[in-house]
Amino acid sequence: MSVRIPVIENILNANDRLAHENRQKLDMAGIFSINLMASPGAGKTSLIELTLRHFAEHYRIAVIDGDIASSIDADRAAAAGAIAVQVNTGGECHMDAVMLQNALETLDLAEIDLLIVENVGNLICPASFQLGTHRSVLIASIPEGDDKPYKYPPMYRGVEALVLNKIDLLPYIKFDLDYFRRGVEALNPGLVTFPLSCTTQDGLDAWLEWVRGGVELARHG
Repeated sequence: MSVRIPVIENILNANDRLAHENRQKLDMAGIFSINLMASPGAGKTSLIELTLRHFAEHYRIAVIDGDIASSIDADRAAAAGAIAVQVNTGGECHMDAVMLQNALETLDLAEIDLLIVENVGNLICPASFQLGTHRSVLIASIPEGDDKPYKYPPMYRGVEALVLNKIDLLPYIKFDLDYFRRGVEALNPGLVTFPLSCTTQDGLDAWLEWVRGGVELARHG
């Protein structure tokens, strides 16, 4: 352990330095950027598609999709109207600042207003690696269960916004909202939360308004 701990710290420190460089590039270009994280099946790609559908005529949007192997999600983003970049992580369970830096080099940042990074589906590794985006957003979903804040505290502690997806399933799945919210509040007091359904689009307007506010601030701030 006396060897392993410094090695891990050096890796994370190097990653944080590159994340800072990524943030500077995004700031200079006036881009609002989101790191979207979730477990597999929580609804990352569905939320991205809905966001693109509402904003494609108003903003220039790029999606960087991190995946272990396939390009399925990036293809869906491109079909929905985004400039899509696929990042194959080569088996890594998360994206890191180097991967984002390399992806940014393939884009004309002057032609982008909103950047969405779809991180690898995982509730552990992505929490440790900053990318340099302006906001880190976690998507939870009703079928996952109400105990996830208690099982994965680093993920819930390290985000600026939380989307609770698939609320249309609440009548059919045992999920204690109060228990879930208590767990979130203990880890991240006052966390901005968007209960919504990508299927019915209930609650979607609040999410879209939050994203719009970030884009406008980056463009004119």
